[in-house]
Amino acid sequence: MNDAITIADVEAAAARLEGVVVRTPLLQNTELDLAAGGRVLVKPECFQRIGSFKIRGAYNLLRQLSPQQAKRGVVAWSSGNHAQGVALAGKLLGIHCAIVMPEDAPRAKLENTRGLGGEVITYDRYHEDREAIARRLAAERGAEVVPSFDHPDIIAGQGTVGLEIAEQSQSLGLAVDQVLICCGGGGLTSGSAVALKARLPDVSIYAVEPAGFDDTMRSLQTGQRARVDPEARSICDALLTESPGRLTFGLMQRLVAGGLVVTDQEVRAAMRFAFRNLKIVAEPGGAVALAAVLSGKIDTADKTTAIVISGGNVDAELFASIQTERT
Repeated sequence: MNDAITIADVEAAAARLEGVVVRTPLLQNTELDLAAGGRVLVKPECFQRIGSFKIRGAYNLLRQLSPQQAKRGVVAWSSGNHAQGVALAGKLLGIHCAIVMPEDAPRAKLENTRGLGGEVITYDRYHEDREAIARRLAAERGAEVVPSFDHPDIIAGQGTVGLEIAEQSQSLGLAVDQVLICCGGGGLTSGSAVALKARLPDVSIYAVEPAGFDDTMRSLQTGQRARVDPEARSICDALLTESPGRLTFGLMQRLVAGGLVVTDQEVRAAMRFAFRNLKIVAEPGGAVALAAVLSGKIDTADKTTAIVISGGNVDAELFASIQTERT
């Protein structure tokens, strides 16, 4: 397995994904531009199949399995979006998928994964090791492991989001100054950074994380992979990883300008803004980049800033409660 991910890998992934994933648009909104004091380009991966960018990496990996590997099936672990991506990729390719998911994952993510044909194995996210469970199951079955972020094929597949941002902004004749990307384990951020820096060399890229789960920001500051406090909690279920991956951190250390952190309250406000002004349903983890812009975590005045809304898989009850909160 080659650890080096290049623009050629991302372009090859884009070719495999042609006709499989949605080429999500790059949107502009007057209210958002006014709030930012500059131009903001929104990449809504919540419009993607399964409501998240995760199908990109999952399909790119599964598509390259040998017939023998495909026959034995795959095992993955996920808080929900990667689970749905793997399950859909498996359904499209005729590959059995078992996914280890937290028992407290949003109900919509559990139900959607099962509905796509995925075999769901639940665990306690605060007392059990999901990766250990998945790897043990894979060894017992002789199945292939499909990591949620730290794998070259996953990273290259997720990087097609950044490739599309570069191509779409250039077709609009817009020079992007900075790109803000929601960051958990770093697959989307690192893969997109590979594509963005290859196509837009002068662009600055920032990883955005929820408060308490700022392991990537701290890792970039110290040069060593940091870990999250086990007692940390956040509404952003899609971004609750313990530490950046080995591969993803290496790429981010080379290509990413820094990290930004937003609170759960700022995320809630961003979800309300997205629904009321952009007419977009964003899940908490998917809204952190928007939250960073709206809360002024980075200078956006007189700049062109691209942001990724990475997913829209949120339980209806939670979404409704956030929308009706008093501000």
